[in-house]
Amino acid sequence: MNDSRKPMPRGRIAGSMLAGLLAVACGAPLAQERDVTAEQFEKFRAEMEQANTAELFEAKGEDLWKTKRGPRNASLEQCDLGLGPGVVKGAYVQAPRYFADVGKVMDIEARIVHCMITLQGFTLAELSKQPFSNATRTPEVVSLVTYVAGQSRDMPIAVPQSHPKERETYRLGESIFFFRAGPWDFSCASCHGEDGKRIRTQNLPNFTNPAGAPRSFIGWPGYRMTGGLMHTLQWRMNDCFRQQRFPEPNYVSDTVTALLTYMGANANGAMYKGPGIKR
Repeated sequence: MNDSRKPMPRGRIAGSMLAGLLAVACGAPLAQERDVTAEQFEKFRAEMEQANTAELFEAKGEDLWKTKRGPRNASLEQCDLGLGPGVVKGAYVQAPRYFADVGKVMDIEARIVHCMITLQGFTLAELSKQPFSNATRTPEVVSLVTYVAGQSRDMPIAVPQSHPKERETYRLGESIFFFRAGPWDFSCASCHGEDGKRIRTQNLPNFTNPAGAPRSFIGWPGYRMTGGLMHTLQWRMNDCFRQQRFPEPNYVSDTVTALLTYMGANANGAMYKGPGIKR
């Protein structure tokens, strides 16, 4: 008897395999035993939080904040993070926000970079050469962001939406979040727009609902145990664009600020616990 079944063309096999891999990466939940693994990892993370390495970066950031540096030999103690010159406490949980002196919304990292330029005399080109941590260097701005974030520990997230520019930036961030493109036709929402998705051993929070939205904000800046590096939300957004196979944004770009505005405002009301531990 002849077998009427025909072998699947090689291209269709590859396509099926890719679809399966993507389903595993950002698709339906896997077997229950993976949930147990995730639970154990969360317990491990909680233990690590008791002696969080991020505190070392906070201390370094505080020293950098108060030390006169740069071509103008000035400190950052007059930097206005939105609550008045020099006011650091509570600033992190109230950003991104509108700044009248620049006529636009800025997130905390973008604002710190702005102050390093305007107060201390650094250039954006200089600060953009290597803005993220790697195995050989932690940029000063990473420690500065960690210090500022630590001054909002145990405060509620309150990203403002009172100014028209803040609401406009939120809407732009929402559009970017759901925009699908690239070789995999991905968007931020592909992984973070539905409940029950997972990549490797980690559940992917849904940033569009009140239960999952705080996860986009809480725990950042974060100390990444697998690399021993401190990372900010600017890095996290940049890496997400890379994983989507999108062009990576310029450092402290308005695109990233818009995304952080959308996600931060969705997290409003949740308690910020300070710089955290990441996988």
